[in-house]
Amino acid sequence: MPIMKYMKIIKHLWIKFQIYRHNAYTVFEIYSKYYDVKFGKNCRITGKKISFGGEPYLVEIGDNVTITPGVRFQTHDGGVALFRKELPGMNVYGRIKIGNNVFIGEDAMIMYGVTVGDNVVIGARSIVTKNVPSDCVVAGTPAKVIRTLEEYKTNSLKKAVFINNMNTLEKKQFLVKTIK
Repeated sequence: MPIMKYMKIIKHLWIKFQIYRHNAYTVFEIYSKYYDVKFGKNCRITGKKISFGGEPYLVEIGDNVTITPGVRFQTHDGGVALFRKELPGMNVYGRIKIGNNVFIGEDAMIMYGVTVGDNVVIGARSIVTKNVPSDCVVAGTPAKVIRTLEEYKTNSLKKAVFINNMNTLEKKQFLVKTIK
């Protein structure tokens, strides 16, 4: 095996090691440094298996964004490979832009060319194929607006519990006693 291939494998393992040793509030620095993903302030990545696509430099994340486990940013349309005999070199790419104050649920996929507005919740396992306006909740396959952010807040407050400044044991005792 040529030395360059070994070096590429070692670099890949080094990056993975760096990702696993950082916490949710600092791991974005690794994605930014090694993959050139653009991040705003106060971003949080709670899962280690995030994919920024084959062209991570086409992904831009705003401020106060939470990305949960399994989220994928798809920056290209691989299906056009079917046309490459007829149209050699054909590719389709698109930027992905995530606004400020966005929560992206587990295993969601954001497709190429999509812009997500500010103050948005993207439901788990949603596939976002079109632009998302600000101040809403989207979910589904393909993702659709299911309510406004204000409706989501009102509904969530009906079910909410507040666990400020509790340690793990206090939180467990409180939730076991409170949640029916």
